Amino acid sequence: MKALKMFVLAVAITFSSVLSASTNPVKDVEPQTVTQTVGELLKNPDLQISSEVYAIVDLVINEDNEMVVLNVDTTHENVENYIKYRLNYKKLSKEAIGNNRSFKVPVKIINTDY
Repeated sequence: MKALKMFVLAVAITFSSVLSASTNPVKDVEPQTVTQTVGELLKNPDLQISSEVYAIVDLVINEDNEMVVLNVDTTHENVENYIKYRLNYKKLSKEAIGNNRSFKVPVKIINTDY
């Protein structure tokens, strides 16, 4: 009888560990750096620009791991507003941030409506 109880216990532990290991859904892979995250957030701009626009984005990370745009160094006001709208207060993963709290990210926006 004792051997039967041990066998049932072993089977129960095996099935519970197999079932718990297979219940985690596959998640989308998050970008691993701040630059990649900014690139993902600025994809598919709905701006009317005639040529490539370059900008340098100064941002800091607040205590909630959210980006706060301090400055966008560009001559195009609509690009500056677009970048601030898309990036301000978007959460980042702790892996992407690391130990740094401020970043300068170069951005190039191109017109895809040829």
